[in-house]
Parts: sequence; C-alpha cells; structure tokens
Amino acid sequence: MIARMATTRAPLPRFPHGFLWGVSTSAHQIEGSADERGPSVWDAFTALPGNVKDGTTAAVACDHVRRYREDVALIRDLGVGAYRFSVSWPRVLPEGTGEVSERGLDFYDRLVDELCAAGVRPVPTLFHWDTPLAVEEGGGWLKRDTAHHFAEYAAVVAARIGDRVPKWITLNEPAEHTLLGHALGQHAPGRQLLFDALPAAHHQLLAHGLAVTALRAAGADDIGIANSHGPTWPASDAAEDREAADLYDVLLNRMFSDPLITGRYPEVITELLGAEVPDLDADLKLIGQPIDWYGLNFYQPTKVGAPRPDATVTEFSGLALPPGLPFSPRKIEGHPTTDFGWPVIPEALTELLLTFRERYGDRLPPLVITENGCSYEGVDDEERIDYLDGHLRALHRALEAGVDVRGYFVWSLLDNFEWAEGHRQRFGLVHVDYATQRRTPKASYDWLRTELRAQ
Repeated sequence: MIARMATTRAPLPRFPHGFLWGVSTSAHQIEGSADERGPSVWDAFTALPGNVKDGTTAAVACDHVRRYREDVALIRDLGVGAYRFSVSWPRVLPEGTGEVSERGLDFYDRLVDELCAAGVRPVPTLFHWDTPLAVEEGGGWLKRDTAHHFAEYAAVVAARIGDRVPKWITLNEPAEHTLLGHALGQHAPGRQLLFDALPAAHHQLLAHGLAVTALRAAGADDIGIANSHGPTWPASDAAEDREAADLYDVLLNRMFSDPLITGRYPEVITELLGAEVPDLDADLKLIGQPIDWYGLNFYQPTKVGAPRPDATVTEFSGLALPPGLPFSPRKIEGHPTTDFGWPVIPEALTELLLTFRERYGDRLPPLVITENGCSYEGVDDEERIDYLDGHLRALHRALEAGVDVRGYFVWSLLDNFEWAEGHRQRFGLVHVDYATQRRTPKASYDWLRTELRAQ
C-alpha cells in the first residue's frame, strides 16, 4: 500500500444483512495465456490494424492465468463476498464444440478452489463476448446452431465446477455484443449489419434459455443473466424525439429484458425478426423460463432525439454511428464525465431500478447490480471513489423505495484490456503495470475495503 491524503466523506448507509458485495472481471480482458486456448473472435479482430485504438492485444493482458493466486488474495483482502469472472469458451472447447481441453478446465478448477479457500463465492459468467473463432467461421451468433453449441459448453463447465459454484451467470451484455459487434462492427466479430444483426440478439437469448436448462440439469439453482441497461431520455418533449427515444429504449433495453421477464418481445422486435425465427413462441418459452435473479450492468443514461438529416456521422460515446438510423443519441450536458467521456449521473441508477419495478411489477425477479464502475487514470483515484460513493447511495435510495436488490459488483477488480480501446482505459480498483504485471491497489480499493468493514 502507499500513503495517501485522507478525504472526509460521510460513511455509506447500511445495506441489508446478507447483501452480496463483489468485484467483476472477464476472461479475455485479464487472462492472457492466449497460446493455451483456442482462438476467439477477439484474437482475429485485434490482429487487424486499426481495430484497437492503441494497437494492443489481450495475448498477455493481466497474466491472470499465471497470477490468479495473487488476484484472489487481493479479492480476499478487499473484503467482498463474491468474485464474478467469466469462463473462456475457447479455453474449455478450443473449437467451440467437440474435444474438451482438460488443461483449460483445470485452470478454472484451481481458480474456484482458490476462491473457496479464501472464503469468496465464485460467480462464473459463461459468455463474455469471446466466441470461439471456429464457431464464428460457421456463422456465429447469426446461426441458431450456436445457441445449442453454447448449451453443450455450459453443461461441460457445470459438470467440472458445479459442485463448488452456487451462483451462475449465462451471458454478459448481449445488447452490446449485438450492437457493437454485429450491427456497427466496432467490436469483434466486426460485422456491420445494422438491423440485420437482430438474429444475433435472439440467438444469444435462446442460448441463455438453453444454458439455464443445462445448468438446472446439472443441479444449479441460483441462475441469472447480466444485461446492460440505462434510462433513455428524449432530447425534448417533441413527438419525434419521444418516438425516437422509445425505439432506442426498445432496442437497447426492452428487447433484452421483456422476453426474459415477460416471455414476449416488444411488438416492433417481433415484426423485425419476422421469418428469421421459424418458431418464435417455442423459443420464447425457453428464453422466458424462470431465473432466480436478474443482473443489471449500469454505466450511464442515454439522451436520444430524432435523426438529424444533415448529419453524415453521429459521434456518441466514442462511437461513429452511420447515417440513416431512426434515432440520434445526443450528448448529455451539465455533468462530470469519466475518462471514457461517459456522464456521471448516479441518480439515473435509482431511476433505472424504479423503472424496472414499475414496468414489471410482481414478475420482476430479485435484482443484482452485476457491473458498475468507471474509467479514470491514476492510483490516487478520488474521482472513482466519488463515482462509487454516489452510485452506492443511489442504489440505497432504491432499496429504501422497496426495490429488491440483492447485490452489487464493482467493475472492475483490475485494470484490463478494454476491448477496442486496448489498454487506454483503466476501470480497475487495482492498477496493473502491463510491462511488469505489478498490481498496486488504488485509493478506491482502500476506500471500499474500509466501507465494507463498516457494513
């Protein structure tokens, strides 16, 4: 630890007894040891010049496969009760199907054992965007077969570590994987299909449903999903802005929550999928089968207006949106921003949680905040402390209002490979020197540890 100047803040309010505190990571972003697994879509994507802003890859990343004991010790010393990590599909099944890599499964065996010995609950996510390259070359998430391949993979993982894993997550953020990876091409696999990417969303949700069935068959009884959500604010009260905001909200929020919670897509999604799904009702029964809790990843709200006919390219959160879309995201003014340029608006988290309760009522499962965090440079990261403090207070206000939230996971434990940003954005509670792999807990790590001890 390093000496730091103290900043006076009021202690966090008390959270309910049994509230689950955790930290999150994902396999491709931290594991490294790329030569010990099959290739993924991200390996192919980062190999092409220009796809990653700083030209780096995740071949080494945080070298977590070799340093997992050190990282588990950091989690234990932080004082959280759970660690949300993802399992690399190509590390377990190098071709996505067929022959299982015992070496890959052995790593997760060791990781889970280390977590259990440290008194930390393992919470694996089965898919965090690293589709095996062989599966992608066979059509990827645009093909229905991929959902069935995923269920087979889920069964393999559950058979190995299910005896020690009480809590499971099927997918992480299918909305972003669809939008950025299949509609806009700014993430792997780099497809630019716009609305023709919708089958990729449906097949991911189908994969979730099939994986739930596989996990139940293996004895799991605490299963959820991690979906990203945020309030959508119309740019004005004008009818055209409200209509555009409603469509955006359907595509980025309700398309992924409605079928899981209500068993139905919004009407516009059913129309857009059309003949792409031969038996939609049967699929929706699988997708909408009961889950034990629903995970929300929250970072920011979005302001949306009608499309601007004179705009050739719209810039939004670092993304270049093509012309011709039926909506136009707008910059939210008057709030501080992270190093990623995202507005910091904690009260939007309270709004989101209240909206979910109002929208879904008694059908809403218990909620868990499966990701919340921010990118800031530096080890003395007072901005990150302010961010986490504000969002935890916003979460507590939703609890006081009666929303059933059972846990909160910080993104992220470590600075890591931040997808198309490479190593430029730092979300970690722990600083990683990528040249030496030295870990240095930040001020935010110390602050959170102190607050958790007081809970």
